[in-house]
Amino acid sequence: MKSTDDVIETLVSGLEPTPRHALERRFALGILPALLASLTLMLVLLGPRPDMAQALTLPIFWIKCTYNLLLALAAFLAMYRLARPDGTEGRFFGVAAVVVAVMLVAAIVQLAASPPDTFRTLILGSSALHCPLLIFAFALPVLAGNILALRRAAPTNLKLAGFVSGLAAGASGAWIYSWFCTENGMPFVLIWYSLGIVLCGAVGRWIGPRLLHW
Repeated sequence: MKSTDDVIETLVSGLEPTPRHALERRFALGILPALLASLTLMLVLLGPRPDMAQALTLPIFWIKCTYNLLLALAAFLAMYRLARPDGTEGRFFGVAAVVVAVMLVAAIVQLAASPPDTFRTLILGSSALHCPLLIFAFALPVLAGNILALRRAAPTNLKLAGFVSGLAAGASGAWIYSWFCTENGMPFVLIWYSLGIVLCGAVGRWIGPRLLHW
């Protein structure tokens, strides 16, 4: 019979140290092409909004972009932390709560400054029914890239890692969709964009334990 030392030597023989920045490269190779694929999908199916030159002068356009971009960046950072065996989400949920709270205040201020007969448009717009689904569709390539990156890492909290990766994908899809969306209601963005992001997070939480297990 082999001794314990012999067994250990057999297990570790041939192992090589992980290259520096290997996790960063895996994330880049998994996520950046997925973002490009999502952007290409948006341009092919919808194209940028026709009044882009005018939209760039509107505060709501930049608020939409910033809201989704901040959520995406915070989620990607949390996903990177969760990719390690001892990783946690850090302050992600606190940061996300602050971003959503600021958007809530902006939505309330816009409603308070608007005539009551515009409330329906500011809340529902003309695309409430399909906005979350389009965000989810544009998020799917990013979600696939996120899962691929995490599969090459070593997360241990699979539900949380899947959930956060889904939120990162959803916020990325929402950011990409915001370049097409012509809605100008901050309540609309708060409700329907957030719904699309959370929907993608729920899917990520469901598939996390199924696809990320070691």
